[in-house]
Amino acid sequence: MALWIQAQQLQGDALHQMQSLYGQHFPIEVRHYLAQWLEAQPWDAIDLENQQDEFKAKRLLDGLIQELQRKAEHQMGEDGFLLKIKLGHYATQLKSSYDPCPLELVRCVKHILYTEQRLVQEASNASSPGLGPVDGTPQRYQQINQTFEELRVMTQDTENDLRKLQHSQEYFIIQYQESLRIQAQLSSLASIPPAERVQRESGLQSRKSTLEAWLTREANTLQKYRQELAEKHQRTLALLRKQQTVIVDDELIQWKRRQQLAGNGGPSEGGLDILQAWCEKLADMIWQNRQLIRRVEHLTQQLPIPGPTEELLTDLNATVTDIISALVTSTFIIEKQPPQVLKTQTKFSATVRLLVGGKLNVHMNPPQVKATIISEQQAKALLKNENTRNDSSGEILNNNCVMEYHQTTGTLSAHFRTMSLKRIKRSDRRGAESVTEEKFTVLFESQFSVGGNELVFHVKTLSLPVVVIVHGSQDNNATATVLWDNAFSETGRVPFVVPDKVLWPQLCEALNMKYKSEVQSDRGLSEDNLVFLAQKAFSSSSNNTEDYCNMTITWSQFNRESLPGRNFTFWQWFDGVIELMKRHLKSHWNDGAILGFLNKQQAQDMLMSKPNGTFLLRFSDSEIGGITIAWVAENPNKAERMVWNLMPFTTKDFSIRSLADRISDLNHLLFLYPNQPKEEVFSRYCTPPNSKAVGDGYVKPEIKQVVKVENDSMLDTEGEFDLDETMDMARQVEEFLRQPMETQWRPHLGPPRSPDTLNCSLFKLII
Repeated sequence: MALWIQAQQLQGDALHQMQSLYGQHFPIEVRHYLAQWLEAQPWDAIDLENQQDEFKAKRLLDGLIQELQRKAEHQMGEDGFLLKIKLGHYATQLKSSYDPCPLELVRCVKHILYTEQRLVQEASNASSPGLGPVDGTPQRYQQINQTFEELRVMTQDTENDLRKLQHSQEYFIIQYQESLRIQAQLSSLASIPPAERVQRESGLQSRKSTLEAWLTREANTLQKYRQELAEKHQRTLALLRKQQTVIVDDELIQWKRRQQLAGNGGPSEGGLDILQAWCEKLADMIWQNRQLIRRVEHLTQQLPIPGPTEELLTDLNATVTDIISALVTSTFIIEKQPPQVLKTQTKFSATVRLLVGGKLNVHMNPPQVKATIISEQQAKALLKNENTRNDSSGEILNNNCVMEYHQTTGTLSAHFRTMSLKRIKRSDRRGAESVTEEKFTVLFESQFSVGGNELVFHVKTLSLPVVVIVHGSQDNNATATVLWDNAFSETGRVPFVVPDKVLWPQLCEALNMKYKSEVQSDRGLSEDNLVFLAQKAFSSSSNNTEDYCNMTITWSQFNRESLPGRNFTFWQWFDGVIELMKRHLKSHWNDGAILGFLNKQQAQDMLMSKPNGTFLLRFSDSEIGGITIAWVAENPNKAERMVWNLMPFTTKDFSIRSLADRISDLNHLLFLYPNQPKEEVFSRYCTPPNSKAVGDGYVKPEIKQVVKVENDSMLDTEGEFDLDETMDMARQVEEFLRQPMETQWRPHLGPPRSPDTLNCSLFKLII
């Protein structure tokens, strides 16, 4: 069912919330008449922080205007005439409002659609609580909403009691004033004749005694009312604190954890709209109760009555101030994190948001946010409230930004778009720690007041840990530090402590998440793939998954110590595979054409049972970011079959000629393991052959791969082709082909090679 149809069925407060989404910034009539079109557009595909997406937003704005105009033109009849004028007016109004900033239209529509979806979902869960998703999330939301309703009733009940107390106290003061008037009359009786004085004094004394007795009883009653009211406030504040714990310490912390895992390629952390709605409700109710407590304080000052209430009110005032302070400081968050691998002299961005800023009217005097980079030790000192004023570990350019209020979404945020780390000051490293293991963090801080300067807040928040690099060659090791930290850090840790060792299955989960994200594939690492990785990490030969379930891997094994017999670490090898796949081979991985995670012996065992010409693709054990072709064929010098292995291809090789083209060139490769004809798998990725008829009169050459086996001397000791020299030739050929045609036949490639030598090369020119 279309979202708009469901939204129109909302009732009560949900309907009111839905209606409040619309106004001059986006009329509800536009939502109604363009419902299907609006819900079909790719709003989520536009990144609001990316100015390069502005042209996409402009295209959506133009499409919206055209749809409105088309809708207006098709209106007929008397009623249609009025609607035609109204829709035409809306088209002009929206164009005028959003043409200078089309991204604001996207922000507005995304907010509307998300809020409607949330309201419809909440209404559906409330009517069918047993039909929610199995993860229980809607049930948690329902419990939070029920608590809010309970708090609303409690606050309203307290306000009613306060009103009654106020009326009772006002009447008490009137009667007290009456007692003072009687006392004054009694004092004035001395000036009148005795006979008359006795008669009047008797009546006044009687009234005075009656009134004083009533005042005594009423004073006790007022004290009791104040005590009961204070106790109600205690219960309300206790529930408010509990609700705040659920939202801030559970839901918001979970959102932050999802944000951290998203840095490793996990699913998106999700929007903040529902969290902001909850935090704003909290802020509203806390502020209401604070005002009620202030009113009770005013009443007690107006009519002091000795008792424990004054002390209770002092405690309540301190408690409610503590609650609102905790809410404000906890909801100053980083919506978009700075990059966790941060290169000096390179622009980067971040977004900071105050979830309760709109509700507390902070935007009426927009605060400024400052960004500073600090070290791990400085972050620890900051959380201990030690004096770190003006301490930093580097210089960030463009590090000040004013918070902006977006009326359409009700968000208050600061968008740092052009920050740049000019320099970094490193600390003394410990033991074997390298510069790419040193962690920093970006500190965002601001100061503002609420309630007419009643409360002043100095808020701070730390980014996820960042690793600072000065050269692209450090990116690989820096990414390892970030991945380990994101995957294995614990909530509430001391910055930035992580375990030195973790269970192998935990690392498998992190590696799989990273791999799927980088390769942009739903095909993750299989159980066999993970066994292969375990064998590599632990130098083990076991093929049993269970053997690795309780094994732990240390940080040193992951990215400090080289693999046995190699000059690279486990992570460097794995990251090389990721880089190769995402740059050149992701389509083949998604097709299942690459087995990849196999050693040479496994490949041989698999291929020897297959017909000649059967081949597979596996990642090189000896070279970072390398992939090799293994195939089974006859040995021309011996009457036996054997498995051949090409020297590994790397990113440099595939920048010359693609994998599909290389496989197509090699006629002795017939079937992709286990039995698929190679044309079925790779032909759609092959480069179309060049036409011989070239418009400028030149004949365009092609490069093709050739492997010709003459004798055993062409094989290395492990049965692999030694193609280092021919790879160099291939790259020379590539440079040769990039030059103007009239200079290509100069003898810069050296003397002509013999036919036999050329045929043995990796490439030949096809003219």
